[in-house]
Amino acid sequence: MKKPIDLHTPLKRYFGFDNFKQNQEDIIRSLLDKRDVFVLMPTGGGKSMCYQLPALLMEGTAIVISPLIALMKNQVDALRHNSEDDGVAHFINSSLNKAAVDKVKSDIQRGVTKLLYVAPETLTKDENVAFLKGIKISFYAIDEAHCISEWGHDFRPEYRKIRPIINEIGNAPVIALTATATEKVRSDIKKSLAMTDVVEYSSSFNRANLYYEVRPKTNQIDKDIIRFIKQHPGRSGIVYCLSRKKVEELAEVLRTNDIKAQAYHAGMDAATRSQTQDAFLMEDIDVIVATIAFGMGIDKPDVRFVIHYEIPKSLEGYYQETGRAGRDGGEGICIAFYSYKDLQKLEKFMIDKPVAEQEIGKQLLKETASYAESSLCRRKLILHYFGENYEPDNCHNCDNCLNPKKKVEAKDFLCRAIEAVIATKENFTEEYIIDILQGNETDEVLAHHHEDLDVFASLEDVEEKTLSPVLKQAVISGYFEKDVDNFGVLKVTKAGKAFLKSPKSFQIVEDNEFDEMEEEEPLQSGGSCAVDPVLYDMIKDLRKRMAKDLDVPPYVIFQDASLEAMATIYPQTIKELENIPGVGAGKAKRYGEEFCKLIKQHCEDNEIERPEDLRIRTVANKSKLKVSIIQAIDRKVMLDDLAESKGIDFEELLDEIEAIVYSGTKINIDYFIEEILDDDHIMDIYDYFKESETDDIEDAIDELGADYTEEEIRLVRIKFISEMAN
Repeated sequence: MKKPIDLHTPLKRYFGFDNFKQNQEDIIRSLLDKRDVFVLMPTGGGKSMCYQLPALLMEGTAIVISPLIALMKNQVDALRHNSEDDGVAHFINSSLNKAAVDKVKSDIQRGVTKLLYVAPETLTKDENVAFLKGIKISFYAIDEAHCISEWGHDFRPEYRKIRPIINEIGNAPVIALTATATEKVRSDIKKSLAMTDVVEYSSSFNRANLYYEVRPKTNQIDKDIIRFIKQHPGRSGIVYCLSRKKVEELAEVLRTNDIKAQAYHAGMDAATRSQTQDAFLMEDIDVIVATIAFGMGIDKPDVRFVIHYEIPKSLEGYYQETGRAGRDGGEGICIAFYSYKDLQKLEKFMIDKPVAEQEIGKQLLKETASYAESSLCRRKLILHYFGENYEPDNCHNCDNCLNPKKKVEAKDFLCRAIEAVIATKENFTEEYIIDILQGNETDEVLAHHHEDLDVFASLEDVEEKTLSPVLKQAVISGYFEKDVDNFGVLKVTKAGKAFLKSPKSFQIVEDNEFDEMEEEEPLQSGGSCAVDPVLYDMIKDLRKRMAKDLDVPPYVIFQDASLEAMATIYPQTIKELENIPGVGAGKAKRYGEEFCKLIKQHCEDNEIERPEDLRIRTVANKSKLKVSIIQAIDRKVMLDDLAESKGIDFEELLDEIEAIVYSGTKINIDYFIEEILDDDHIMDIYDYFKESETDDIEDAIDELGADYTEEEIRLVRIKFISEMAN
């Protein structure tokens, strides 16, 4: 019998570890035996070791296919640090000049290079294929293998070409590695790579040290994030945003509030990205604000928090990104902000994609929304998504488990739901089944004549917030299963049929309700929600007196929403006043002195200590769009032409112009108004606002009547505010 090779000595020699993690050793031995291997291992589980160590021990060069330059650079640097010869590991990508590429090829030919990192695009180039054909390949490692699948969170079409290229270069064992993969994705990976006789290794997805929380996203989100970071001083963290614009804006806001933060996204040049990444690793900065371009393969063990500014596109993506926290086993706080608005935005992004891709995207979004809204244990939900059963009812490390909701008996509801799924021949999704149970005569229900079923409207008095968790939690409990290949239709399992025959207690927790009003709304007049109602009344009186003296309506000076913010944050200087929403520098200087004096006196008289974390400094709005709008208006560009040139609709343009004049900037749009409105109309609307106590558009429409359109009223209101207030 062949004596097994000693792996612990090279483990210690090359990496300084005494022992392997989880099933690393078995994976490495399978690869040394020249078997195809599939590895499913969560972030921080030690995937890289599974191909790095065998590459160092085997004859030839291992080809590591990886999607990101940053990952390649990071791993190559680490391997060189642990080796006597820098040539032990190389990467080839677009960042290298011809001399550097020649050096790589020379080291490979000399036999010193044990690992060569390439992107799939680089691998497919004819000159690279021709070169690699003449090289002894030990094995191929496909890192981030979920990129192969359309059902994965980071699908890349070029990954589909890997197998044909391997066949062309020359066969050798293949190891596919991923940190996130549902059953569907796993099947896709193996099929695409033609891994038939494959050894599979799967590690638990449970990261017990990670705390999961979902918060409603409000117009105070920047303040919430700043407050959180200030409560964790000196800790490393990542804030993920969907757009590059938001990444840059938020990074600037954090820096303004004395947080060491930098932006990171794919639109930045390679040198800046590399610099930012190194600064984060070296702890010169604490927080990275990034798109999902950041983090794949980044090995920083002490990231203490991961914040999602918007809910991610898929649970896989969410798991992957949160997995960057607490990789050393220490604290990892994962907070996601959720709003319907963001969900709708993500759906809009899919419109231009092929129909099949849209359907997949919508299903993945549904799963994410379901996770965000659920009151069940977050850990249980995540692990179930990856096909793992988490037994405990309370993990004691997520928001839902630390604040558990009261359970509701739903045995009868589940029986009706099972009957409905059976009656509709197991061909429909959760949403459709809820329509059947509630008796909603939708076009689809009527088309299938399901309004005639006995089970139709059997639970018509039960709200969706109860029925939806019944179905979701029945899936987790194993009474239903989702057919992923068939758009997520529900199938009744053996356990579900047994439950119907002999029902037992089935308790659920109702979903969390996310009030749509919690989403960010434009600044407008409304009822007071100020922290200090006494101060609010005082500054409201001051505004009224000032308005009377100046002979203008009160809202011209400051809007109600600005007063509310003053009665919350207590600005005492003109500089602080400029940070109040809806108050620009001009307005602060013109009207602000008396307000600051009154607020300061109120704080002294009542011994009010302003909370430090509420004094959030905002960034002066240097938006290119706003600047270019002002410049275009100065040049008397017609507003409809301006909207078209900026790629926005006319209503959005008016929103931007209103924000400009309400914050105190004077502009003149008379040239446009006079072109489209007669003088009498202009005068009537102008006089209305002069006499009115409110600038509310709805009130103006009611008062002025049907002869005036909303658009006309808004245009004259802009003129009025600009002339009277600025």
